[in-house]
Amino acid sequence: MSGNPIRKVALRNLAAHKVRLALTVLSVVLGTAFITGSFVFTDTLQRTFDGIFGDVAKGVDVRVSTEESGSSGVPVEDIATVEALPAVGRTSPYIGGTLVLLGSDGAAIQTGGAPVEGYAYFPPEEFVGEPREFIEGTPPLEDGQIALNASAAERGGLTVGGQTSILSIAQGMVPVTVSGIYNLETDTGGYVGAMFTESQASTLFTDGRHVEFLNIAGDGSLSPEALRDEVAAALPDLKVQTGAEVTEETKSQVSEALNFLNYFLLAFGAIALLVGTFIIYNTFSMIVAQRLRELALLRAIGASRKQVGRSVTLEALVVGLIGSVIGIAAGVALAYGLRAALNAADLGLPSGPLQLAPRTVVVALLVGIVVTAVSAYAPARRATRVPPVAAMREESTGTVEGLRVRTIAGVVAAVVGVVLVVFGAQGTGGGAASAVGGGAFLLVVAVMLAAPALSRPVVGALGGVFARPFGAVGRLARTNATRNPRRTAATAFALTLGLMLVSVIGVFGSSAKASVDAAVDNGVQADFMLTGPQGFGVPLPAADAAERVEGVVEVVPVHGVRANVGGDDGFGTSATGVLDDVIDLQMVDGAPGATGNEMLVNQSTASEKGWTVGSTIPVTSRDGDTVDATVAGVYVDSQIIGPWVMSQQIYEQFTPPATRSAIVVLMNTADGADPSAVRSGLEAATKEFVIVQVLDREQFKGQQAQQIDTVLAILYGLLALAVVIAILGIVNTLALSVVERRREIGMLRAVGMQRGQVRRTIYLESLLIAVFGAIVGVILGLSFGWAFVRTLADQGLDIISVPWSQVVGMLIASGVIGVLAALWPGNRAAKTPPLEAISDL
Repeated sequence: MSGNPIRKVALRNLAAHKVRLALTVLSVVLGTAFITGSFVFTDTLQRTFDGIFGDVAKGVDVRVSTEESGSSGVPVEDIATVEALPAVGRTSPYIGGTLVLLGSDGAAIQTGGAPVEGYAYFPPEEFVGEPREFIEGTPPLEDGQIALNASAAERGGLTVGGQTSILSIAQGMVPVTVSGIYNLETDTGGYVGAMFTESQASTLFTDGRHVEFLNIAGDGSLSPEALRDEVAAALPDLKVQTGAEVTEETKSQVSEALNFLNYFLLAFGAIALLVGTFIIYNTFSMIVAQRLRELALLRAIGASRKQVGRSVTLEALVVGLIGSVIGIAAGVALAYGLRAALNAADLGLPSGPLQLAPRTVVVALLVGIVVTAVSAYAPARRATRVPPVAAMREESTGTVEGLRVRTIAGVVAAVVGVVLVVFGAQGTGGGAASAVGGGAFLLVVAVMLAAPALSRPVVGALGGVFARPFGAVGRLARTNATRNPRRTAATAFALTLGLMLVSVIGVFGSSAKASVDAAVDNGVQADFMLTGPQGFGVPLPAADAAERVEGVVEVVPVHGVRANVGGDDGFGTSATGVLDDVIDLQMVDGAPGATGNEMLVNQSTASEKGWTVGSTIPVTSRDGDTVDATVAGVYVDSQIIGPWVMSQQIYEQFTPPATRSAIVVLMNTADGADPSAVRSGLEAATKEFVIVQVLDREQFKGQQAQQIDTVLAILYGLLALAVVIAILGIVNTLALSVVERRREIGMLRAVGMQRGQVRRTIYLESLLIAVFGAIVGVILGLSFGWAFVRTLADQGLDIISVPWSQVVGMLIASGVIGVLAALWPGNRAAKTPPLEAISDL
């Protein structure tokens, strides 16, 4: 036979089975849509941010900044040094910092995570860069005035002449009047930019001796590169870049951040595609099994093995192409929906036109087509090996290849996987996590290989529980679910993967919350605490206000400190007050307090570094200032206060006044004080600091748990796609199973089986498959979650907690999913005409 008739046979076969084609295409669509959507979403953000930051240094020839982010900045005296250089035309410093802006209603303007900053205004003739265009009012001309970008003014309901307040880290609440409103070309995403006079900005955001960076415009006598080199020679200790280099660096930083997001989304896309791959594989396996007689007939009339294999492969390529094209369109819609959802959640993302890059189209097409072709390869290869005469016999179509070899391979992989998981769980750190990850991979492979052999006893046992009440119908469903273990295992495996990942995340989340609860219960002795937004903290004036509340006897602000300690960069704490009164500081050696140039270290750090009480440790700030600190005490590891505690003196030396705030303020009340009265007093005293919350210990634990739940909700939302694909896989398999058993179902109907009984048979079969997959997935997920949490004990996850209610809920939901997935196939089976089905060849 020529290749052309084979091609016609393959294409006509696809056209003749539209339902089967649609179900197979759908599994490709779902996987490729997530990958396309991930690329489109991040490409859109990248292009939008490139547009925003493309002008970040427009009009700037050279910028002077510091190498270390978070340092005090460029010394003011260096400005005069730069201005004295002959090729410098003019300079303008950037003086700014974070703040909170109140709207006309007195509440903080919500930006969804977009920056809220204040900075100094300079007249156009003194400014280096692109000057702001004012559309209303005037720039700030005196202290107490601010100018706002248009979207911020609209968001806060503020107009020119309107009065409001800003909350700064250094000075607390400061009343201001809106003097003007200016325009930004990319004024989107919730950004708030408040302009102040130079003198007020310096007071609010600097120590008076530094500016964040310095922009320079040359007089035209030198190129930007030559001017950069001249400035760098004059200021060898600072970072000097051209404006173009600043722009590229900023774009690179944004790109790196978005790459992480892209990898994150693509990881879930890969999971969805992996689940889809098993569905595609299962589908083609069933299709080939159903067509053995047809393919044998082709062999009998002259088609070669290669031609038969090519016909099945061609069908797969067509399915992959159609699914990928539809998946690309669905991915664009998914990206649009994701952006709309994030905008509705007010996450402060900028908006811009969706970007569908050629790379995205190529990758989606390749992935969809290759995955489908690879999934169809094994069934196609099996089809070519069946002798024509044997395949044309009716009994041969239901034969199942032996499972011994793959089961033995699965057992071997399982043994090695268990050893690696258990070994990895005995340690902590990256090496232990890698061992657990390798073992988890082998166990997943083991389940994939051994699941057919495992399905028979497990599904049989489940059938004894769930199917027994239904009598003959239940026995028939149990038989159908166990007689083709390959199909049962492949169908269940998709759900196994989805629920395995959900279970792993569930153990992580439950353990994280349990560890936080234990850390607060065992480590915090304070009765109340003040908290603020991450990155801003609690302004120190709020702590001062709390001290004046009746019933409060002790207020201890706890500060975050970033420094290089003994050669390693890290983040620790410092306290203004007696830390041991509000934290259960269990000392191993030395005193519980640090004064002067003293510090405390935890037991793990002391053991690792060989430090003891009396050791002298070099401590360096981000500005490069170094203090030789003496270890005054060693305490039991505490996740509340971190690896080390600096004295207040070192903290103040390392932290400019304009950036001093507390990550939390811990308070004790007098014996016998009424907690509700004290709370009311604290809320009244800190009311003007609109972002400060008053919490007791239980509420503090709830706040931490809420942050964990937010992350888990995102992960569960993304994993939901894999579960949806798994459900569709069950629908797909059952629908094809109905087609495969058409004559059998017709025979049952002919001998008296009612339509309702046929439906119940399909429902029970689906339920058994779904529960089997769920049980295996949950067992794997709980095991992997336990092992991974064990490897993170040194990161604070020192309590392993299993969310049993979630586990039970997933198993029950899986049974419900199994029944729901069977509704359409079951109804289709019930409508099978008996005589017509029996007469089918």
